[in-house]
Amino acid sequence: MLDFTLDEEQRMLTDAIHRYAEERIRKVFRQADEAGEIPPEIIQAGWDIGVLPAAIPEQYGGFGDHYSAVSGALAAEELAWGDLSIALNILAPGAVAIPVLLAGTEAQKALHLPLFCEASLPHLAAALVEPLIQFDPHGLQSTAVRHDNSYVLNGSKCVVPLADTAQTFLVYANEHEKTQAFFVPADANGLSVGERDRLMGLRALPTFGLTLTNCRIPAENKLGGEGGIDFGLILNHSRVTMAATAVGIARAGSEYAREYAKQRVQFGEPIAQRQSIAFMLAEMAIDVEAARTMVWEAAWLLDQGRDATREVTVMKHFVDDMVVRVADQALQTLGGYGYIREYPVELWLRNARGFAALEGLAIA
Repeated sequence: MLDFTLDEEQRMLTDAIHRYAEERIRKVFRQADEAGEIPPEIIQAGWDIGVLPAAIPEQYGGFGDHYSAVSGALAAEELAWGDLSIALNILAPGAVAIPVLLAGTEAQKALHLPLFCEASLPHLAAALVEPLIQFDPHGLQSTAVRHDNSYVLNGSKCVVPLADTAQTFLVYANEHEKTQAFFVPADANGLSVGERDRLMGLRALPTFGLTLTNCRIPAENKLGGEGGIDFGLILNHSRVTMAATAVGIARAGSEYAREYAKQRVQFGEPIAQRQSIAFMLAEMAIDVEAARTMVWEAAWLLDQGRDATREVTVMKHFVDDMVVRVADQALQTLGGYGYIREYPVELWLRNARGFAALEGLAIA
């Protein structure tokens, strides 16, 4: 039986992140979007909360006894309620750490996991998305070919967070029609980082393209060793995290629109009392609650060690549509003001539009 009652540790986590989002993120997120840069002290404060180290066992330098996808989803939602760009900046290292935790060899865990338990953000980045129409994470065009004791990687990646400062990349590539992952040092021959992406949304999150041209790495750099990884499991965890951030954006938009409608008076009454507005606000609230329940159910199934692929897939399709719909309804609630940059709803709509195309940017 599903029970979504938060335990004491989860309540403390969500309370701490919500305070951080309200008191720190909400004060700078609009300026960060305009400038395309997040103040370093804001990122450090978010990292200091310790969401990722709490998922890593003590033997690798963390302070967690087990990894919980539900707790990760709770954290991701609260961070994105503050701002998606800042949330993904803080959560991006998890896109390397959690795959290592789930699928790495003991040697890979001992080598990499301590890096995510240090006082500052680690310099590693995951590269999954490719610049293709109808991108399919299960059918990558980037390839990995085994040659004796090494692999040769070829292909292109896009929307790689924090690639300009990464010292190591976890690159996903096609090996024998299966998606596998490989550790590639930033200084490896054949690897180059392109110019910063100019995105419609996420303007405060630095993302870049990668090109791999006959990039040769040692065979032991394959995540999971000879046996490789269960990519479907890793993708499910990432999709739960990304969906949780979408819920955070939708919740922010729904709450903002509701408060605006209660305070905005036209023709002698708050516009929230008009049937068309009231019905739209109700639909927004229903969508947010439905999406959150789907995210929590999928995360709970993952924590139980069960195959959640069906639930995650259904959830992703619903949430990708939901977040755009709710963000657009929030903008409609404000009328002409919604299109003005002084109000946050246009930013939420721009960020929401990217979810259908974004994969693997974060895991919490």
